Amino acid sequence: MLDTPATATAVRDMILDFLDKQMAGRFDEVAHRVHPDCTIIFTGAREFRSAADITRFNANRYQWVRKKMVRTDVAVNEDAVVVYSIGFLYGAWPDGTEFDGNRYIDRFEVKDGQIVLWEVWNDSAERMLTQLGVDR
Repeated sequence: MLDTPATATAVRDMILDFLDKQMAGRFDEVAHRVHPDCTIIFTGAREFRSAADITRFNANRYQWVRKKMVRTDVAVNEDAVVVYSIGFLYGAWPDGTEFDGNRYIDRFEVKDGQIVLWEVWNDSAERMLTQLGVDR
């Protein structure tokens, strides 16, 4: 049974450590946290196989990007602990223009100590459209 607060807290702490190391490019230190059959669904319904794949994709999207984590919510269902990391992205677009305040949500499902599903949403596309004057 996964309904203990200690289990939920341990999984939340594991996800926060995972995100810190992933943002620092230390994939080898956290690769064991991702189940080999993990589904990673990024913005635009793009599917990836690893955190390193996301970083390679982001290299075309951002000159650099980091997360300002504001809140972490944890829920427990029948067979997984679900962790939401909520906050803002900040960084620079490919042309070097800096940005801040770009909302994001990462949703993780964790079973038996490994991430089995990782979903990512953020406002980057909306901000790019605004820069192009599309939303006016």
